[in-house]
Amino acid sequence: MNRRISGILTPNITPVDDRGRVDEDKLRGYVDWLIDHGVDGLYPNGSTGEFVRFTAEERRHIVRIVVDQAAGRVPVLAGAAEANVEETIEACNAYGDMGVRAVAIVAPFYYPISSEGVHAYYAHIARGVRVDVTLYNIPLFASPIEVDVVIRLAEEYPRIIGLKDSSGDLPNLMRMMAAIRPMRDDFSFLTGWDAALAPMLIAGADGGTNATSGVLPELTRAIHRACADGDHKLAMELQYMLLPLFDAMIGLGEFPAGFRAGARARGWDLGRGRVPLSDKQQALIVTAEREINAMVRSTQAKMTGSSELPLEAIQVIARRVMEQLEK
Repeated sequence: MNRRISGILTPNITPVDDRGRVDEDKLRGYVDWLIDHGVDGLYPNGSTGEFVRFTAEERRHIVRIVVDQAAGRVPVLAGAAEANVEETIEACNAYGDMGVRAVAIVAPFYYPISSEGVHAYYAHIARGVRVDVTLYNIPLFASPIEVDVVIRLAEEYPRIIGLKDSSGDLPNLMRMMAAIRPMRDDFSFLTGWDAALAPMLIAGADGGTNATSGVLPELTRAIHRACADGDHKLAMELQYMLLPLFDAMIGLGEFPAGFRAGARARGWDLGRGRVPLSDKQQALIVTAEREINAMVRSTQAKMTGSSELPLEAIQVIARRVMEQLEK
């Protein structure tokens, strides 16, 4: 029986150059930096990686680079969603042949479908792939994967080995864990909602796929390790450090512009992404990026015990950023 996927897997930003092309050299360097800073795995072609803004050929190129650069140091969980089910199966098998640990597949998007349709979609994929599959529940962007559907799929298809949940719905995650863990000890539960990372881990999740880990991998790793050690007090103290930074980054501009800004605060200019921005949006990013940069530096300092800014000051900065966004 396979071990569960666990720890913090970074849904890495996709670096692009000035012409909007995938920047391979920068992606390789960023992969090394993330691994050196303690991430437990990598997750290319996720929402933070803007998978829908790249072609199928580019998505394969991105996964190939990440797998090659990781070189077995950490597992790779590759986003494999395509526009239709047969292309998704082809992508899954291509990534499996590249050496990924598993693939993550978002539920069908654009057309809302029923729970029975979601079940049929994943069942068809599970019967056609030769690589392990994790379900990806992100109701903000795709059809939701209901609790009963996850339980049915876990029971029926050994190839489906986990769930990445970005809904932030802790009670539903607990319902799934209570039903699935007794029958599938190999089934992994990962949270993709940074605002609830520590609570989800304390409740029993195995790890997270968190955008903040691409900016402050030390912080998300520390939260995971504190929970693993049973130090829930420390985990929640760290969670309250993460929360205002996450709120500021997720609220800035067109997602994931805020996380690109956060990466620049760590010395990684990964480009501006592929979504066009208005002059007003660009001006807002420039203004808010200074605040995010201060928050990143302050959080780093607090983790080493030398912060000059208390948590209250960080929260004030976060409120100013959010007020600017609301305007």
